[in-house]
Amino acid sequence: MKTDIREEKKEYIMEIDLPGLTKDEITINYENGYITIRAIKNIEFKADNYIRRERLYGEIRRSFFIGNKKESDIKALYKEGILTITFPKEEISKKSNKGINVE
Repeated sequence: MKTDIREEKKEYIMEIDLPGLTKDEITINYENGYITIRAIKNIEFKADNYIRRERLYGEIRRSFFIGNKKESDIKALYKEGILTITFPKEEISKKSNKGINVE
């Protein structure tokens, strides 16, 4: 997962390349200060007569430490193969969270 992270005045913005996926194939979890992005691409193999196969299939996962954030302040948008996640700079008290919706 190629990822760019940039700092703005009040927030951080992550832009992650995930081409060829739908938002239903992407899950984002936040727990103990870590945000984990997971994508699963399944391709049905209908024929064995391929000469070459290079398209992505399988599972990829990557985690980033972002500190203690309020889950409702973490936003995710998937558009044209790029997952954009924004979250505020300030930290809150430590809390475990379960999931973030991708819009």
